[in-house]
Amino acid sequence: MKINKFVIGGILILGAVVFLIWSSTVSASEYFYTVDEVNAKGGAVVNRNLRVSGAVLGDTIQYDAQNLTLTFEVAHVPGDQALIEEEGGLADALHEAVMDPSRSRMKIVYVGPMPDLLRNEAQAIVTGQLGEDGVFHADELLLKCPTKYEEAVPEQAASK
Repeated sequence: MKINKFVIGGILILGAVVFLIWSSTVSASEYFYTVDEVNAKGGAVVNRNLRVSGAVLGDTIQYDAQNLTLTFEVAHVPGDQALIEEEGGLADALHEAVMDPSRSRMKIVYVGPMPDLLRNEAQAIVTGQLGEDGVFHADELLLKCPTKYEEAVPEQAASK
């Protein structure tokens, strides 16, 4: 009888550990998409935790300092590194995304202080949820300035 109590207790503890790992993984998981992928999935990704990357369209940036509400649009940038290299690197890919009016776009709303790096052609990586109205409500906003990548190529490589 003692062996059965230990086996049952062990199974219950193991089941509880597996449930805790599963529930924490599901609640914290998020998908990384490009703007094209989010637009293609449409309603399937509404109210799900997402991470989306795109190029900031500088003329769409609006900031309400009273409510700390920042709105802007991002244009599609390829998620595949090989495609980015075909476009001439990240800085050129961001520039092409902003200049091409046929690329898909997404409106972003973020509540918080306006980041200094938010400018035209910056790469924005936003974490949050897509609303039913098609607006992405960001909880987190990360920015990469394109000028940081222009200097990444050494002069020797650029002259070849």
